[in-house]
Amino acid sequence: MSKVYLIRHCKAEGQEPEAPLTEEGVEQAAALVRFFENTEVKRIISSPFKRAIDSIQPLAENEKLDIHINQNLSERVLSTGNLPDWLEKLEQSFSDTELVFEGGESASDAEERMSEVVEVESKKEGNTLIVSHGGIMSHFLSKYDAGFGFGGWQRLSNPDVYVFDGEKKTVERVWDE
Repeated sequence: MSKVYLIRHCKAEGQEPEAPLTEEGVEQAAALVRFFENTEVKRIISSPFKRAIDSIQPLAENEKLDIHINQNLSERVLSTGNLPDWLEKLEQSFSDTELVFEGGESASDAEERMSEVVEVESKKEGNTLIVSHGGIMSHFLSKYDAGFGFGGWQRLSNPDVYVFDGEKKTVERVWDE
C-alpha cells in the first residue's frame, strides 16, 4: 500500500522564504536520508521555500528523484503586519480556523491548500514525500487528529515526519530520531 509522508523541514536560520538550513539542519537532512533508506520513494513534492527544498535535496539525490515544487505547500502567512503577540494570535487560529489577520490567511484556507496536494497524492501508486512547514502542516494534522491543535504545533520537531493514511483518513507520527 502506498503512503504519503508529511515532512516538516529541517532547522533553518530564519522564516523568510530564502532562509538556508543551519549546520544542524544540514545534519538533519542527512538523517532524513537514513530514515527513509528502507522506504521506496516514488515522488517528492516540496514547498518552494529554500529550507524545505534543502531539507529533502540529499534524499532526492540519493534516490535519483526530481523535487516537484508546489506553491500550495508554502507556509501559512499569519499576518503581514507586525504582531508582537503573534504566538497568542497563532493559538487563537487553532480554535477559530476562519480567523484572518491583516494580510494573512486563515488556518482553514491553509489547511485546504495542503489537503489538495495530500489527497491527490494519496490516490497514486507508490510512496510520496511531501515537504512543508510547521504552521500549515499543523493545521492539516489537526483536521485528522482533533487533539493535535496548538499543542501539537508546539511539539513539532525540525524535522518531523508523519504518515497520512488516505483510506483510513488518519495521521501518525513516525519520526523517531
